[in-house]
Amino acid sequence: MRYECIALPTELPQQLIILYPILFFYTRFFDKIYLGDEKMFKYTLDNKRYHTFNYFLKNKFGCKVFKVPLDALASCPNKIKGGCIFCKDNSKSNITNENNDIITQFNEEIKLLNKKWPNAKHIAYLQTGSNTYMNIDKFKNIVESLLKQDNVVGISIATRPDVISDEYYNYFEKLNKKKFLTVELGLQSSNENTLKLINRGHDTKSFENAVNKLHKLNIFVVAHIINGLPYETKEDMLNTVKFLNNLKVDAVKIHMLHILKGTKIENLYEKDKFHILSKEEYIDIVINQLELLDEKIVIERITGDPIKDDLITPLWLTKKFCLLNDIDKEMVKRDTYQGKKNNN
Repeated sequence: MRYECIALPTELPQQLIILYPILFFYTRFFDKIYLGDEKMFKYTLDNKRYHTFNYFLKNKFGCKVFKVPLDALASCPNKIKGGCIFCKDNSKSNITNENNDIITQFNEEIKLLNKKWPNAKHIAYLQTGSNTYMNIDKFKNIVESLLKQDNVVGISIATRPDVISDEYYNYFEKLNKKKFLTVELGLQSSNENTLKLINRGHDTKSFENAVNKLHKLNIFVVAHIINGLPYETKEDMLNTVKFLNNLKVDAVKIHMLHILKGTKIENLYEKDKFHILSKEEYIDIVINQLELLDEKIVIERITGDPIKDDLITPLWLTKKFCLLNDIDKEMVKRDTYQGKKNNN
């Protein structure tokens, strides 16, 4: 069963008319009962047709949980080789004040979140840079200090698949037994030619090895991919999610390529004017990717958040909630959902 729902006949018997207000109440406020032919995807709490991160967290922890973005001032080894062509050095972040120490950052973010959800719990998210590319003792001190904060239920570590040493794997194994641990790895594409073009600095085998090692330790793995990379076809982008399916990653973050001022990809775009996906093309590709992805893979992100001051194109990406709504509406129109075309 792809859906779990209660479907009611379009014409209710006279004796059930009195129940209609009650059914209406449940439909609007609990999103569990639907009238007519509408159905609800089973891994969502808000009528999405894909496996939402909100559902995953609520199901795992039984309450509202937020990832708190933090900057541990981690560097990246690929910068020595010129860096990924889409990355911008010293770019602004969405972190409240990345110049503060890690605990001050955490507390400032929590103040903002607590205004709306005072009883929420938190996952400390080391978001910026390759966080396993630092002295491990420094890393341990950062993590252990975060674990001491109130209502922290997990740690999420962003890094590259080629910079996780054995001592990090050993520490991750112990850490995962204390708190829910997530490791986020950038893949971007499964096309080896694309990885070379964007100067990613590693191949798909490196990514595969890291995922397998982390899974052996029962660690939750999130993969980052980018749609619309230079000269990629729709088939390339669909092959990337097939690759992730085969690796059985636990979650995916889908991004749209955006051209930022001061990046190497800006120079390539100005020179070659390679195709930038339209909003309609992006929606179509994302939906096709969702159809292929195993329904148990969590969709943590379905679009990016570019800094407007740095953005050259596409400008439609700045209207995030409109894009999310358009994806939802198109999935309803197509009567489709995550995993519909997954044959595993």
